[in-house]
Amino acid sequence: MATTQPIKDRMKALKAEYDKLRQGKESLLTIIDESELSESVFNSNAIENSTLTLKETEQILLDLEVSRNVSVREVFEAKNLARVMEYIKGKLGEKELSEDMVLFLHKMLIGNINDGIAGRFRQTGEYVRVGNHIAPAPEHVQRMIDKILLSYTSDHETYFADKIATFHLDFETIHPFCDGNGRIGRVIINIQLQKLGFPNIIIRDKEKQDYYESFRIYNHSKKTTLMEKIVTLALIESLHKRITYLRGQSIITLADFSRTQKRSLHTLSNAARRQTIPAFRERGEWKIGT
Repeated sequence: MATTQPIKDRMKALKAEYDKLRQGKESLLTIIDESELSESVFNSNAIENSTLTLKETEQILLDLEVSRNVSVREVFEAKNLARVMEYIKGKLGEKELSEDMVLFLHKMLIGNINDGIAGRFRQTGEYVRVGNHIAPAPEHVQRMIDKILLSYTSDHETYFADKIATFHLDFETIHPFCDGNGRIGRVIINIQLQKLGFPNIIIRDKEKQDYYESFRIYNHSKKTTLMEKIVTLALIESLHKRITYLRGQSIITLADFSRTQKRSLHTLSNAARRQTIPAFRERGEWKIGT
């Protein structure tokens, strides 16, 4: 099932407002992106079961001492992913998504963690499993990646969010790398959005149950609805955040908003999760413009 027309209409209106407001304010958008970096890194790594907290991720990215002993691997995972995210911003928007681009970003991500597998697809004998899903044999990876890249770049009719959701489901189902598939896959989503003039999104660790469920559903029935919902809700939230800042609105927590408006915080929180109000998260806390 494709994204519904009401959601498409909402997205179109938000994108038009975002494009209008952003003129002459690129420096503000850069500051927002920079402020989100540690949150993006934390959530993507946490989905892959990193033990780092958001605070520890921030300290590592600022080269500050962390209060407990953390593994060298987790330090490199945080720093490398931040480097990848910083690299793609503004540099890849004019280029079509390609195999060379994906391999380059993977080498950047896995370098100093496992150089033997960095920047290459799985080879003969390298099998991987994600939960109950056994990824295709390595002999099929190249052909399958070529196929989904061609399908994505040559499809000019499917709604963009549906295309991105399907590509992500296919990419993660193929699981082309020995390690780093999820993090690279979520980076690719933002490359695809950036090329279309949209801001980055964050797929959050707190919502990984739905995220994992979307793969289970896809592997079982090829239905893409849940992943489409995850992508569109995250993008609407990202647009709401940037539009709020671009308008110059005062920003308060949703809890404070509920008190001033004498409305139930539970009701407002549910509306925020559904993005039927222009709320957004910073450091995991719901906020809204006034």
